[in-house]
Amino acid sequence: MAYTITTKIIVFLYLTSISEAIRNVNSINSRDELSSSPINQVGICSLLIETQGYTCEEHKVTTKDGYILSMQRIPTGQGGKKSDKPPVLLQHGVLMDGGTWVLNSPDESLGFILADNGFDVWIANTRGTNYSRGHTSLNPSDPAYWEWSWDELVAFDLPASIQFVHDQTGQNMHYVGHSLGTLIAFSAFSKDQTLNMLRSAVLLSPIAYLGQISSTLARAGADAFLGEALYWLGLHEFAPRGKAVADLLSVICKMPGNDCSDLMTSFTGQNCCVNSSMTDKFLEHEPQSTAAKNMIHLAQMIRTGAITMYDYGNVDDNEKHYGQSTPPVYDMESIPKDFPMYLGYGGADELADVQDVNTLLKSVKDHDPDKLVVQYQDDYAHADFVFAVNAKKLVYDPLMAFLNLN
Repeated sequence: MAYTITTKIIVFLYLTSISEAIRNVNSINSRDELSSSPINQVGICSLLIETQGYTCEEHKVTTKDGYILSMQRIPTGQGGKKSDKPPVLLQHGVLMDGGTWVLNSPDESLGFILADNGFDVWIANTRGTNYSRGHTSLNPSDPAYWEWSWDELVAFDLPASIQFVHDQTGQNMHYVGHSLGTLIAFSAFSKDQTLNMLRSAVLLSPIAYLGQISSTLARAGADAFLGEALYWLGLHEFAPRGKAVADLLSVICKMPGNDCSDLMTSFTGQNCCVNSSMTDKFLEHEPQSTAAKNMIHLAQMIRTGAITMYDYGNVDDNEKHYGQSTPPVYDMESIPKDFPMYLGYGGADELADVQDVNTLLKSVKDHDPDKLVVQYQDDYAHADFVFAVNAKKLVYDPLMAFLNLN
């Protein structure tokens, strides 16, 4: 996409501000700052789950490319009743971690609700988040640690997490993903990966296509190549709490038409039913780091409207990585037609925009009708599917009925 004069000026100002920030960076990197914070001295079990009266287990999962991921298990419901239903693996979205599923009260959080209904709950955390920053040979301060996009989540994190739960329980599991957690699932399913260990998949705020995204802030960042600017300047970690990203947001928010008075709403759409009292709790735990390369990959999807592997930007590099001049496509029409899926999307969602979801639905139009459930919630935006106070009645009860049938 060609730069406008305005965009060129904005990018120049942004590069200048980031360059200044880099010159002022001291020897304490963002990982060291996180490690000194009280929140990082404990895990999700002790911080969010055991405090609500639930039993919780902390596990570690090592991917084939060396990343060490944290995983939590809630093996019993409130009162200690042991699960008598299959495992359910919960996968969060971008800039979030597994706390997504247990931040609300027990009667409003899907992780707790599933446990209370007899499911064996497992919570995944992708590489780079607070409790998944380990590696067999790399440190988060190494640029190489952040050399990944969601392609690697498809190829390594997702299979490792699913295999781990399968090995621990001896059972096939249900999968529940939100946002980026749906994208990596769709992409894996399109290559027939991991399906032999899954019973079904629930995909909330489903993302496969982003070309019609209506979030003005997300599109502004993508169109201005601001994620690439971070990467070119050597900032491989996209740390939402860091100065560089704060400067990036400042630039985006100054663009005409962008209202940043409420950042969550500005990015996700107007969430109808998120309790305002949970904002402080949310900010204690989220947002979290991801790779700048991951944000670039998502920006590529916004700019092109396609769902492909990471584009290295030139024929030679794409040939080197893929053996072809353009990145390979994840073909949604290749998802097995008999695999049970439940898709839930909202009319106010500006990230999983209705038009993009409709494109996805057209690509799976030949799916076996009795294996595909689609739920549309007119007033829901992106965060409502995981944080809304009425989600149990509107989303989670139908979701569990689907799981019980599969």
